[in-house]
Amino acid sequence: MDGVAPAQVSPGTPLLATRALTKDFLGFRAVDGVDLTISSGTIHALVGPNGAGKTTLFNLLTGFLEPTAGSIVYRG
Repeated sequence: MDGVAPAQVSPGTPLLATRALTKDFLGFRAVDGVDLTISSGTIHALVGPNGAGKTTLFNLLTGFLEPTAGSIVYRG
């Protein structure tokens, strides 16, 4: 990144957090009340069977989809 340092997160502040994150599609709940906290410098994986909501959760976290309910906080 040509000399540009990434923004730092205050100590103790999660890099990414979700609270009660939910996504419904026409009466079908694909993501149901996910609470997630990810600290800076850690690595995580989403694991589960087909249809478990992994891709939907990823699309919520990246902003591709809007949540039905809950919140996503990035860098505080």
